[in-house]
Amino acid sequence: MALRDFVRSNTPQFLLNAFRKYKKKKVNAALKNQKKKGQVITKDDLIANFKSIGIVEGDNLLVHSSLSKIGFVEGGPKAVVDALLTCLGSEGNLLMPNSPNGSLQLDYIRNLTCFDVNHDKSALGAITEYFRKLPNAIRSLHPTEPVSCVGKDAVYFTNEHHLDHTPYAKNSPWYKLAHKGGKILYIGVSLDNAGTSLHCMEDAVEEFKYPVYYHEEFTVEMKDAHGNVSQISTKVHNPEFSAKRKCDELLPLFVEKGVAEEVKVGKAKTYLFDAKKMLEHMIYYYEKEGITMYTPNGEEL
Repeated sequence: MALRDFVRSNTPQFLLNAFRKYKKKKVNAALKNQKKKGQVITKDDLIANFKSIGIVEGDNLLVHSSLSKIGFVEGGPKAVVDALLTCLGSEGNLLMPNSPNGSLQLDYIRNLTCFDVNHDKSALGAITEYFRKLPNAIRSLHPTEPVSCVGKDAVYFTNEHHLDHTPYAKNSPWYKLAHKGGKILYIGVSLDNAGTSLHCMEDAVEEFKYPVYYHEEFTVEMKDAHGNVSQISTKVHNPEFSAKRKCDELLPLFVEKGVAEEVKVGKAKTYLFDAKKMLEHMIYYYEKEGITMYTPNGEEL
């Protein structure tokens, strides 16, 4: 996360756009080549895959994902989402973050006029955008870090997110997922580019010792699913401190302590986390050894 944010903030936009275009072209060519060779992943393949790594009926599961990292998936995002929902069954809940912000939170919030829960597209990949638009998906109303949920407890996970003044506090889907003993799946991504669950600890402890939030609180408009407009106040991350993140350096600790397991989904390197253990271990090691995503070895900044 830190390196990505540093590059984004120090590279001219036209160069970023050119690089993204080149990268997308290269990825698409690789996927076409996989299809040509018959290296096709089907919905049934994904169902078997998800079950083999420990996704079971009744799970509360939050998913971060990169479709291209999985390989050539027949049916695209729909096949991935359908496979996940099949594995979870009628008693499970599937959650996906789908922030419309593809840049720094501070830049985004300064230019935001109104967050429209129905129409603001996800900037977090094709799977999340497909999931967001499902008729039975409920999207939380937080303007910087919305999360959508499909399942019997979708209202519980999403309906109070906007009531906190920070995105990851006790009313957030991330905190509620930990409270419910849920799981987090990182498909083809890692903590460096999808480390939102790590922020729960910062919001859960009393007076977190580092200035992770920008000093100014922002009030913006939001339009809910029924078209009603109201206001919400929220803090956003301090970009100068965000640049100090070393999220992936925490992975060895999580794996060693049984918080996370490295698995595979298709061709994608994947991590499966226990959400409750993740939060509990982050609080414990912060309080006992000073370990955070900024100080993964317990050193002081």
